[in-house]
Amino acid sequence: MRDPYEVLGLDRKASAADIKSAYRRLAKKLHPDANKNDPKAAARFSELTAAHELLAEEDKRKAFDRGEIDAEGKPRFQGFGAGGPGGPRPGGGFGPDVNFENFNFGPEGFTRATRRGRAGGGGGFGGFEDILKEAFGRGGHPGAGTAFEPEDFGVGADVHAALTVTLPEAARGVTERLRLPTGKDVDIKIPAGITNGQQVRLKGQGLAGQAGAGDVLITVSIAPHPVFTLEGADVRLDLPVTLYEAALGGKVRVPTLDKAVELTVPPWTSSGRIFRLKGKGFPAKAGRGDLLATLRIVLPEHKDAELEALMKKWQGEKPYDPRTDI
Repeated sequence: MRDPYEVLGLDRKASAADIKSAYRRLAKKLHPDANKNDPKAAARFSELTAAHELLAEEDKRKAFDRGEIDAEGKPRFQGFGAGGPGGPRPGGGFGPDVNFENFNFGPEGFTRATRRGRAGGGGGFGGFEDILKEAFGRGGHPGAGTAFEPEDFGVGADVHAALTVTLPEAARGVTERLRLPTGKDVDIKIPAGITNGQQVRLKGQGLAGQAGAGDVLITVSIAPHPVFTLEGADVRLDLPVTLYEAALGGKVRVPTLDKAVELTVPPWTSSGRIFRLKGKGFPAKAGRGDLLATLRIVLPEHKDAELEALMKKWQGEKPYDPRTDI
């Protein structure tokens, strides 16, 4: 993935507010719902979401800035420290506190034991010959001691991966193609109504072993939506209306997780009134939630002299105070 600062169009001195603002602006522009004819829209939006998630979390951002993790949040290899406890010593050896692991093969299969090493002469490991004797036999070469068979290794390991989907995709379900850390591409079927942080398991798609392959465990994250906010199974939405729609009433278009619907706004509706659209929320075991649309009266983008004159006349002839109860 590209540098998250580059994805958001920011420099490294950007504040948390700058990051949030840039994400919200770009999310509205790049959201797949707004670019339905662009096959690359989902990939760009996924990259934007991943960049925001990394930079919005302070600890992850600091770790990235220090070079400890990459743009995907994965640890970078830092190499060995220079001369510290357990690090390389002059001459190529290791300090007195270095730990290393010794792997043994015996009748009970594959075992592991951690050992504490000490610096040896000439930059080697103290007791290194003992390790070779235990691992390969007393002669220090394969086949001279305890033998082992391939079936001793048992079942293969599970593979963990992460996938981010949009809120509408989580609501309706979607099939995504994902490249695993092993380099293998798999198709992931995300069920409708999946929740943030829920895992999808692919049986037998993990690392292979003599007794069978492990599983693939995909942790699914739901990306923040530029318009909708999820609260349990309910979905909240701020619905902008004009001054005349609020005063005179009318039918307004309301987006939902599926398709837009019409809402009838009664005449003389104040800003902040909440309308509940039954069954237009997020799917859940107990049934689909509702969509809660909060009306927000929005004035024209540009000043209007006629409207200002009308308001001044109204203010002088028909004043009222909506704050008498607070």
